[in-house]
Amino acid sequence: MDVAAVTHILVVTDPARSADWWTTTLGATVFRGYGSSVVLDLRGTWLLLVTGGGPTADKPGVTFAPPAEPDRVGHALTLRVTDCRAAYEELRGKGVEFLTPPHDWGAEIRCFLRDPDGHLVELSEAR
Repeated sequence: MDVAAVTHILVVTDPARSADWWTTTLGATVFRGYGSSVVLDLRGTWLLLVTGGGPTADKPGVTFAPPAEPDRVGHALTLRVTDCRAAYEELRGKGVEFLTPPHDWGAEIRCFLRDPDGHLVELSEAR
């Protein structure tokens, strides 16, 4: 198998609102939109924002939905940053709420935030 790219699918309630958040808050760029979906490029990583929906012929029995319980995580994105504390302050200045301030674990400094639909995003500075 020859993998050309990896795309993370985020199920959101409002793709336009989410695209705005990901672009203005975290610097993603809109690659394209189709139907109600939006494809973002976040530093070479593809994010596909889609609305929820029921099973289809290629995924029978599978329903797409935004996180029902934000404190139960099955998927998260990690953004490696050069200065976690500076990124934290910059994003707080944009109104982003964090779970906690950056925590120093010795080998890394990290903190977590959520997108408008509750998807968990980690900021991590490796030391």
